Amino acid sequence: MPTTKHLLTSVELARFVARGFLRLDGVVPPELNEEAIATLSTGIPAVPYGTPLAEAFPQNTFIPRLLTVPAVAGALESLVGPDPTVDHHAVHVREPHEGSAQDLHADAIIDVRPDAFDVQLMYYPHEVTPDMGGTLSVPGSHLRHVNETDIGRVQNLRGQTRLTCPAGTVVLVHHGIWHGGRRNDTARRRYMYKIRFNPTVPQVRLWDTSDLHDPAVTAELGASFPWYEQATARLEIHNRVLLWRALTGDDTFDIDHWVTRVSNRPALRSHA
Repeated sequence: MPTTKHLLTSVELARFVARGFLRLDGVVPPELNEEAIATLSTGIPAVPYGTPLAEAFPQNTFIPRLLTVPAVAGALESLVGPDPTVDHHAVHVREPHEGSAQDLHADAIIDVRPDAFDVQLMYYPHEVTPDMGGTLSVPGSHLRHVNETDIGRVQNLRGQTRLTCPAGTVVLVHHGIWHGGRRNDTARRRYMYKIRFNPTVPQVRLWDTSDLHDPAVTAELGASFPWYEQATARLEIHNRVLLWRALTGDDTFDIDHWVTRVSNRPALRSHA
């Protein structure tokens, strides 16, 4: 992914850390969307876990072209760095008038890494309307660790989002976000293509850091969401601060002294 012109800003990266996702609306050109729909209709062969991205897909297929769309390539490099590996990929199809929805869940087993994360790319090659079963996600849920479908009994949460988008939209999500596909109430198939990327380099200052000290960074990291409980919401921001410290290499960053006060361990001093 040889791009540095479309790296995320610090404000955008902070928004991802707070919300757990980043939308790139309509960035994929129409001709590539048309090719993608034809390809997704026939299926795509599996890729072994841990395959380097450069070796995962034939160069004459739509996937490498999708991943080199400048906005997509720059965002991926900002989040997972150069040369990630492919964890897995899948074609998700919602059939016409499909009468069921997917349970709310987080992908894979509980993942407690505090200083690293995988990124899942979700690509929608055609317009997704409100009744097409777009992906539901819960902003700000990604740092609250759950094991797969442990949250499947939850039907709705205040502030959840049900994706509607123009054709050629890419959504990049933190591996821990709570999400689920909704049912398709239209007469048309709904396609979504997903790839999960594993970083191979430390995820430290991979983005455009020229605005690192913009006050808007702290404002993004301090955002709250309607489903948060009053007390537990502070833990969500606490965890964001820890992740931001890891991503920036700055172990002094804080919001309202919340991490500093609970990690303060003054060295013993001699009184002699």
